[in-house]
Order: sequence, then structure tokens, then C-alpha cells
Amino acid sequence: MVLLALSPILWLVVALSILHMPGHKACSLALVISVVVGMALYDMTALHAFQAFLEGVALACWPILLVIIAAIFTYNLSLHTKGMDVIKKMLTSVSNDRRVLILLIGWGFGGFLEGMAGFGTAIAIPAGMLAGIGINPIMAASVCLIANSVPTAYGSIGIPLVTLGSVTGSDATTLATYTCLQLAPLTLLCPLLMTLVASGGSLKGLNGMMIMCVAAAAGFLVPEFVVASTMGPELAVVAGAIGAMAAIVGCAKAFPVNDPEFAMPAHEDEEPVTAAAGIKAWLPFILIFVFLLATSKLIPAIHDPLNLIKSSVLIYTGEGGAPYTFTWVATPGVLILLAAFIGGNVQGAGFGEMLGVLKRTIGNLRFTILTIITVIATAKVMGYAGMTHEIAETAVAATGTAYPCIAAFIGSIGTFITGSATSSCVLFGKLQTDSAMAIGASPAVQSWIAAANATGACAGKMVSPQSIAIAVASIGVTGVDGQLLKFAVKYYLPFVIVMGLIVYFGQAFVG
Repeated sequence: MVLLALSPILWLVVALSILHMPGHKACSLALVISVVVGMALYDMTALHAFQAFLEGVALACWPILLVIIAAIFTYNLSLHTKGMDVIKKMLTSVSNDRRVLILLIGWGFGGFLEGMAGFGTAIAIPAGMLAGIGINPIMAASVCLIANSVPTAYGSIGIPLVTLGSVTGSDATTLATYTCLQLAPLTLLCPLLMTLVASGGSLKGLNGMMIMCVAAAAGFLVPEFVVASTMGPELAVVAGAIGAMAAIVGCAKAFPVNDPEFAMPAHEDEEPVTAAAGIKAWLPFILIFVFLLATSKLIPAIHDPLNLIKSSVLIYTGEGGAPYTFTWVATPGVLILLAAFIGGNVQGAGFGEMLGVLKRTIGNLRFTILTIITVIATAKVMGYAGMTHEIAETAVAATGTAYPCIAAFIGSIGTFITGSATSSCVLFGKLQTDSAMAIGASPAVQSWIAAANATGACAGKMVSPQSIAIAVASIGVTGVDGQLLKFAVKYYLPFVIVMGLIVYFGQAFVG
């Protein structure tokens, strides 16, 4: 019976990893399989299957897809207005040492893009920038795959963790805090690993870089933890990335690195970017930060009234159903769109131009939209039918109280299959909390184990075929997919093992 409960997931493994079927087709068929199995073997009625599907569509559209579309639109609009060109120029003017530029662009700016947009931009843009300024393309792609492992759980304004909270019933701020703690060792090591890769694996590459690596790691981790634990997941990685970039720039100025072995060719003299031009280029992203901060729980006078503008609808009427709430204003997607339109207008784009960019963005995301709708609907059908619960009982029966050791691994499989931390959280989030309850975990430990799904999703992102394909496309080199995958697996395996140990032993401190 458990194999039939697993059938939608097993189908996704085969369809995406072996048959290389497009995600939207594979997930659509997974939805069909879940409905057939749920109705044939789990006594789910046609009405309840349809209601579960509708609830999945509702969750997918509001807020998940709204945030994704808004975030990608903001990035595309910055390309349209040439604001991104100014940002690139500002970043590459900091140093001529390739190790510094790899940390600044791959770690700092890549984290910022993941927090703001996600969905491949944090690999494609930094890797393309690094290759474009003369860094070995394979090296550029490799360091960006490592760098993107840490912020993935908070991508697109925290949507994986917000989604995880929605499907598990756990508090998103608690999940964000626990995820940050679980990822802390990798966060501290990541700049060091990137520097080693940048130097071809030689320890000599660390000469003169230790202070910067420590500053880059601490500059990322401290703001990330403070924001995650006080405000929630939406701005945690954005704050961390800003802190990291500030720390790297500060170290580059205070402790200049001048090692001829790692020096990049000198730039042709160009006019420096003025403060006004810099602020104008960054304005949409600055406004997103300000708007999300202003409407957060930290400012109740704004947050509380806006949060009352909502509607609750009972979509699923079967056992376990609860009203689904649409928050109409105080939701990140709406605020991001507002920031993008204001910033785009200041940068000189007309309203019609911006609508054109938005239309193209939605058109380019059409398959992603279908994929997310169908994968979330699949998870809802599996959850309400009892399929997820049966999988959880089987996993617990096989591992017992050692289940937390494999929680992160399960999350990594979800991202490996789908290429998305959000999809992994949808597929396996409920499984994690059901398994935690089955071993008698306290509510706090249930959230800790649920957070492990997002932590594992970060590891899976490194080896996801989708991430590898994006990295290869961004550097303009063909036929190196296998080489990059082999590289990424060397980091994935120890990462997921260490995460398993952290989750297992860490439960004692949160429970």
C-alpha cells in the first residue's frame, strides 16, 4: 500500500530524473495519479478530490505565485531600465582580486538575488557576471552552486519557508529561526570553501583572505538570524546578503588584497557611478526592503490594520479541512509589485512599458506557474487522502526515533527532483511533521524537523539538474553538466550528513 501512496513521488523521480520530462507535464501527471490512487484506494470522494485540488490552486496562486511573479518582474524591470548594468558596474569596481570578486558577486550579490527573486537568478546572474569579467567559466559556475546552497530556503522573499508554514501549520518565524540555526555551520564555512575553489583548491588561496572570509560569513549570518527570529523568513537572506556585501566591501577597503597570482586584468577607466545613479539603480530593491519592513510585525501600527484586510473561505469540507485565508494587502507579492512600479517609474520606464515587462514575465513563467499549481495540488490531495500520513508511518517504522537523521535528506531529494525548495516543502513538509508526531515529538521539535526539510532543500539545490542546467547556460559552455554535477556531489554528501547530525542532536535543545 505504501508504494501506491508513494506513486506520485516515485513518478516524479522517474519522469524528471530518468525520462527528463518537462516539469509541468510530469507534475500534471503526478496530480492525476494522486487523484486516482486517493479515490480508488483511500476512499476519497470525487468532491473532496476536487476541493483538495482547488485548495492547492488557491495556495499556489495566493501568495506563492504572486510573490514569484512579482520578484522576477522586479528583476526583469531592472534589466529593462538598465539599472542592473549600474549595479554590476558598482560591484566589479570594488577589487581586482578574483577571490574578492567571487565572494562579493557569488556570495553577497547572489544571496541578495536569491532573497529577492530566486528561481535560478542567483546562479545565472552571478555566474554570468563572473565569467563575463574574465573568471574561468567552470570556476564561476562551481562557486555559484556552492554559494546558492545557503540562501535557497529563503528564496523569493522567503516563499519556501512561508509555504512550509502553510502546509505544516507551523509558525513561519519559528521555521525561519530553526532553519538559520541548522544552516549556521555551512553559512560560516561557505565563503572559505568558495575561496578555496577560487584558488584551485590550494590552501595558498587563503593567504590574506581569512579576515574577509570570516567577515563575509559573520556579516551574512548575524543579520540573517536577527531578521529571521524577529520578523520571519521574508527578508532574512536579503538582510544577510546586504550585511555580507557591506562586510566584503569594508574589508576590501580596510585590508586590500594584492596577490598577483589572483589579480584580474585592470578595468578600462570608466566614469565612476555617482551616489545618485547608484541609489536610482538599487531603488526597487530598497523599496521592497522598506515596504516589507514597514508592514512587518515589528511595526504593529501598520501591520495590524493591513492584516485585517483578508477573506477566509472553507474550500475543503472533508475531515481536516480549515478555512483558507486570503490576505489581500499585507502580503509580500503586492508590496513587491508596488515597489517595482514605483522604482521603475523613477528609473524612467512608462506605465505601459512596465506592463509589457510584466506580461512578458508572466508569459516566460507559464510553465513554472503550471508546475507549481500542479505540485501543490498533488501535495494537498495526498495529504487529505491520507497518503502522506501512511508514508510518514512507514518512514518512522523503518527508522524509529532516528527519523530526524534523515529529515534533511528527504528535503534534499525533493529539491533534487523538482529543482525548487518551495516544491520540496510542499511535497514533504506535511510528511516531516506527521513523522515527527509519530515519534512523539513535542510541537517545538515538530517545527525543528519541519525546518530540516528546508535545510535539506538547500543541499539538494546544489545537485539539482535544473540548477546545473542554469549554471551551464549562464556561462555559455556546453557539455560540462557532468563535470559540474560531479563537483557539486562532493559538497552535497558531507553537507546532508552533517545536517542530519545537527537535526538529530539539535532536537534536544529545542524540545
